[in-house]
Amino acid sequence: MTEQHQPPYRGRIAPSPTGLLHLGHARTFWIAQQRVIANRGTLILRNDDLDRARCKPEYVAAMFEDLRWFGFQWQEGPDIGGALGPYNQSERFDFYRAVLKQLHDGGFIYPCICSRKDIQASVRAPHAVDDDEPIYPGTCREKNVAEPEDRKFSWRFRVPDGETISFLDGHFGAQQFVAGKDFGDFVVWRPDDVPAYQLACVADDAAMQITEVVRGVDLLVSTARQLLLYRALNLIAPRFYHCRLMTDEFGIRLAKRNAALSLKGLREQGRSPDELQSQWQ
Repeated sequence: MTEQHQPPYRGRIAPSPTGLLHLGHARTFWIAQQRVIANRGTLILRNDDLDRARCKPEYVAAMFEDLRWFGFQWQEGPDIGGALGPYNQSERFDFYRAVLKQLHDGGFIYPCICSRKDIQASVRAPHAVDDDEPIYPGTCREKNVAEPEDRKFSWRFRVPDGETISFLDGHFGAQQFVAGKDFGDFVVWRPDDVPAYQLACVADDAAMQITEVVRGVDLLVSTARQLLLYRALNLIAPRFYHCRLMTDEFGIRLAKRNAALSLKGLREQGRSPDELQSQWQ
């Protein structure tokens, strides 16, 4: 039997310019870059700027400045181009709409008029373990709601209730989540006519030929969701490597509101990337 050919390693870092990058971002991105180097691969920088209300030009500028200061070197990205761009998500809407149509034509999604408040009010809506996302109680799925013409709605992916989604994580090992129990029908297109994270992430990682996704452990359940999208779209899923999250002195995971631990703030304090990396051990 001949050994199966492995495609060239392609990793990515995908910051969202909704605030200043912090030390937790840097550590996860650094792990991604180190894995690219170890595999003699290519690092792609993608600007995940879909959130129109929160993504701001000053955060985009700060993102490039912070990443370069910390020592990141990407081979494809918004500033240098590449064969599989554009690398700003805001420039890829036609591509996302085509993916949405493929899901619609395959019967994988349905319109949902429920608000987040409606879902949270449901006694059947426990929270998923990864991101406190309420598990959708299936209201519009069960009612078979038609596509509304007079009000905003989202598109939800219909998960195969009871199916166990399993994958081998490069860091945390074997993982499995039960559809309908650990996570429910999830949004792939938002009521404000923007693709949701799950759809955009899968579509872009596949189109940019990413072979391994490195990201935080809080997205483990999202990986199970995304594997269902890969299957529905007849795409080959990448490998996954989830990193533990960095926390502050109180044990609370870092967020963009932690200005003191932002890369910009640390740089202004005179800290160096080498010093900061030495504290990760």
